[in-house]
Amino acid sequence: MQREEWHEIPYTSFVLFSSSPPPLSYKYQRPLLATSPQPKASYLPLTITMAKHLALAFSLCLLVLFHGCLASRQQSQSSQQNECQLNQIQAREPDNRIETEAGRIESWDYNQDDLQCAGVAVQRITIERNGLHLPSYTNTPRLVYVVQGRGHLGMVFPGCPETFEESEQSDEEQQGQQQQGQGQQRERQQQGRRQGQFGQQGQQEQQDFEQLDRHQRVRRVKEGDVIAIPAGVTTWSHNDGDRSLVFVTLLDISNNHNQLDQNPRRFYLAGNPQDEFNQQGQRQQGQQGRSRQQQQGNNNNNIFAGFETQLLADALNIDQQTAQQLQGQNDNRPQIVRVQGRLDFVEPPRSQREERQLQGQQGQQGQNGLEELFCHMKIKQNIGKPSMADVFSPQAGRISTLNSFSMPILRHLRLSAERGFLYNNAIHSPHWNLNAHEIVYVIRGSARVQVVNDNGETILDDQVRQGQLFVVPQNHAVLQKAMSNGYEYIAFKTDDNAMINTMAGRTSVLRALPDVVLANAYQMDREQARNVKYNRQETVALSSSRSSQS
Repeated sequence: MQREEWHEIPYTSFVLFSSSPPPLSYKYQRPLLATSPQPKASYLPLTITMAKHLALAFSLCLLVLFHGCLASRQQSQSSQQNECQLNQIQAREPDNRIETEAGRIESWDYNQDDLQCAGVAVQRITIERNGLHLPSYTNTPRLVYVVQGRGHLGMVFPGCPETFEESEQSDEEQQGQQQQGQGQQRERQQQGRRQGQFGQQGQQEQQDFEQLDRHQRVRRVKEGDVIAIPAGVTTWSHNDGDRSLVFVTLLDISNNHNQLDQNPRRFYLAGNPQDEFNQQGQRQQGQQGRSRQQQQGNNNNNIFAGFETQLLADALNIDQQTAQQLQGQNDNRPQIVRVQGRLDFVEPPRSQREERQLQGQQGQQGQNGLEELFCHMKIKQNIGKPSMADVFSPQAGRISTLNSFSMPILRHLRLSAERGFLYNNAIHSPHWNLNAHEIVYVIRGSARVQVVNDNGETILDDQVRQGQLFVVPQNHAVLQKAMSNGYEYIAFKTDDNAMINTMAGRTSVLRALPDVVLANAYQMDREQARNVKYNRQETVALSSSRSSQS
């Protein structure tokens, strides 16, 4: 009888993936059947060696992938940071201008270093009386300020109900029907009874109801309004006032909602728009051959023009002629067109009572989740009124701010705004923005502006005037002093709750420091340090003061 053998079973499982290594080998706990003697298995060293090689290869793959992603991210961050290494900033007029039949569209070159640093593009859109800016949307969130005029702004949120609905008969039709008398009404009723087709009559009434105009809410806008527009949301605007309607629009290119490249893009649903940001030359550099072919035709059409006419007609259940009109095949008008006659659409009566009721309903929403829906969100607020001022000085002026606390939709857009109105020779306290870039547009008047970088170098020292724009990068110190004609501005900021730290006044960084720290830091006595801290009792808007004594 042969002796019983205990065989080692080579262990290969969990070598790569187990968090705690199990024993190297297991043994059967019962004797095997009698067999001829066999040599002892020697798989264990080979198995461990293979496992080590596999683990090493797997680790190297992960290391390569990690370093590749890290290098790509560092390169992207380094590129973005290098764009903010600015040696000079300029206050500039718009670089590109498009004239249309009922207005103009102007834009600043977003490839300039300061705008690249802020990651934004800026437009100024002027709509003349009875002009219509055709429906369009952009790849970035927008913050719009109404510089002057009044008009309508339509905004289409996907999935939201059409809450503006036309009644079955307009006021004019009702008056005309009353003049016709009751005789004609009775005759129509008798004719309906003779036909005896009550079902068809009900069906006809249903068809008439479906043909009534219904659309989403149209908002009235006026000077001083700030409008928040999410990325991809369609807007249109119309000027029904007695003077030009002027918008200044910030497009936040670097916003996370923009999943395309770092170029501003506007998609039009109508017309044959022209290139608003002068991008055609840049695209032609890398695509010269294809660009020549595109230039032979019109390559600035609306988005409907890219579809085949028959497919578009089938999709909308319309005839081909109507589809061709949607594509603008015979329409050479650019972005802003002139309305023939009166632009008549459903609009509620303008009354202060209804406005108060609407504001009360918005105030009662609270934090129950409804305000998080775009359909119910407040997207417009006026910060041009004196009553909206957050900072006011009878000698210096007023400043109003708009952030996500006062308009919750800004939390999604990660943007905010500030409106300033400084009197003659007044000073906006020198400060820096803690968490945002600042893009300033001069509405009226002029000011002396200085911007200082981290090396203590003045990168902007200029007198800015109406219609110009300049950028203040994050953490760069800025000082603005109004000239003799005053100074009004709108500042867009790239954070929904942008914060500043002032360098003069009652809430300044200097006032928060101990006297002895100031005295030793600037080599002055404690009396001088106290003068530095307490000579200004104002906060942000500072009145003009006498020159300091030597």
